Amino acid sequence: MTYQAEYARSIDNPQAFWGEKAAALHWFKAPQEILSRDENGVDRWFVDGELNTAYLALDVHIEQGRGEQAALIYDSPVTQSKKIFTYRELRDEVARFAGVLSAQGVVKGDRVLIYMPMIAEAVIAMLAVARLGAVHSVVFGGFAAPELAVRIDDASPRVIVTASCGIEIAKVIQYKPLLDDALRRAQHAPDACVVLQRPEATAELVPGRDLDWHTAMAQAQPADCVPVRATDPLYILYTSGTTGKPKGVVRDNGGHAVALNYSMQAIYNMSPGEVFWAASDVGWVVGHSYIVYAPLLAGCTTLVYEGKPVRTPDAGAFWRVCAEHRVKALFAAPTAFRAIKKEDPEGALLGQYDLSCLKTIFMAGERLDPPTYEWTREVTGLPVVDHWWQTETGWAICANPTGLEVLPPKPGSSTVPVPGYNVRILGPAGEELPAGEQGILALKLPLPPGCLPTIWGDFERFRSGYLSDYPGYYSSGDGGYKDEDGYVFIMGRTDDVINVAGHRLSTGEMEEVVAAHPAVAECAVIGVHDDLKGQQPVGLVLLKDGVELDEAQLEAELVARVREAIGAVACFKRAVVVQRLPKTRSGKILRKLLRQIADGQDYSVPSTIDDPTSLDEIEAVFDSRGLVSKV
Repeated sequence: MTYQAEYARSIDNPQAFWGEKAAALHWFKAPQEILSRDENGVDRWFVDGELNTAYLALDVHIEQGRGEQAALIYDSPVTQSKKIFTYRELRDEVARFAGVLSAQGVVKGDRVLIYMPMIAEAVIAMLAVARLGAVHSVVFGGFAAPELAVRIDDASPRVIVTASCGIEIAKVIQYKPLLDDALRRAQHAPDACVVLQRPEATAELVPGRDLDWHTAMAQAQPADCVPVRATDPLYILYTSGTTGKPKGVVRDNGGHAVALNYSMQAIYNMSPGEVFWAASDVGWVVGHSYIVYAPLLAGCTTLVYEGKPVRTPDAGAFWRVCAEHRVKALFAAPTAFRAIKKEDPEGALLGQYDLSCLKTIFMAGERLDPPTYEWTREVTGLPVVDHWWQTETGWAICANPTGLEVLPPKPGSSTVPVPGYNVRILGPAGEELPAGEQGILALKLPLPPGCLPTIWGDFERFRSGYLSDYPGYYSSGDGGYKDEDGYVFIMGRTDDVINVAGHRLSTGEMEEVVAAHPAVAECAVIGVHDDLKGQQPVGLVLLKDGVELDEAQLEAELVARVREAIGAVACFKRAVVVQRLPKTRSGKILRKLLRQIADGQDYSVPSTIDDPTSLDEIEAVFDSRGLVSKV
């Protein structure tokens, strides 16, 4: 079936479309009521259906005779270790750890907080919670104690699962002291903490509260799957909020399983037995959706990689993993490929590996700039698929649907709306805008299965944050446009639009131009306060390794490029070279923080930042170039 026919069916008759996709799963009780509304007036999918997500991800495949197929590959260059779990082996580990949790009183609906590095046990813990019908909340390993405490108080977990340490390249980060500090700060106290001791650093256990993972596993009895309603929550995943209080995005069981199972075929063109690698972390939504759940729901082999795209040991790390494990589809954030491009601009290391297995590279998590798209496509010779989605949606809103029909790519575009997503471009008053005109990207209700139905414990925050701006629509907070062919272009968060002398300009457009310079590895363009024009754009630039260029010359060339591509109206006159850009651990540039520094505002260092020392470097550069101005 062509993409257009599939998409039209999903929009014209969503109940029939998603009822058909739901039938592909093994329900304990098949849903008859496909779409309805809850007490808050929110659309809910499959409300009378019953299932268990862990059963669908593991037990079903064993029952179908594929128990000896590889389910999970753990590859850790930082510990020089690897391990393969078959579906049967993974199911047995999950069932036994579910028994550990059950022995600590965890029952359907309870919360379990997981604070672990990228190891197989993190996946085992998540699936074990789902097996019991409980709700997991995964917090990125190494998160600061104050932020961890906030999440403990919001989720009120019965049990916390952690590891003694994580490893960032060559640095060992002890988790247990951070967890102990968080528990001292938190109001809520869990009944127990299960600690996986790693040889790189062992933790001190608190008698009466802390359990050793291996000891508890040796004593546990395997637990069976607990049926849950489709609308029962599977997990809570916290994402940063504008108020400073994290938002607990809720994902239900039924819609999540149906949507992710569908996406593996429709978007990623994956079949059972094939190897899928999402080079992310289980602490982020990509890790939840495409390391843990979607590949296993689809009967594929998934990869847990405890390493980086560079320096573990070099910029050929991704290619080594793909070649060694015969990866068919690779999914990572653009920042990973910019890091590889910076250290190996000619792609020389790629030539050391047989990548005949690799068919497609997918990118998401931030805007894919055309220079990164073009570089990746040229050095690999492979199709590069940009797709756009959010923590809140849990799977792609726009993509090139490679399992339905491969559409001609357009650099800078995440291609077309995925079946189920009715994407509109709206103006300030909620009017629909014509092709080529930038506005707010909004999704006409109902949202497809898999999207959030609420914020944990705070429905009003969900309503006000997503549904109130444009009645009948979910407001994404992203800006962009559709072209005459219906392709969607994401130009960044709406707060990345700057106002220069009354002209609203996209910093994303300017970044495209700056990043296309042959000396530039990565860049960010921000709007800084200007008494005369309101805001002025400033480019922050990282150079490729080995490039030596006079900064004044580079600035002049970048200014000329922006003027030629966008026009004098952009008022782009400043570009500075920096050594690092402040980023979240998932690779997103902290542009708001950069604006606050440039505007001389007070700011707090977010818990999500990858390296806080980058801020000191940025402040020093801004001061030396006279870029700081009091608003």
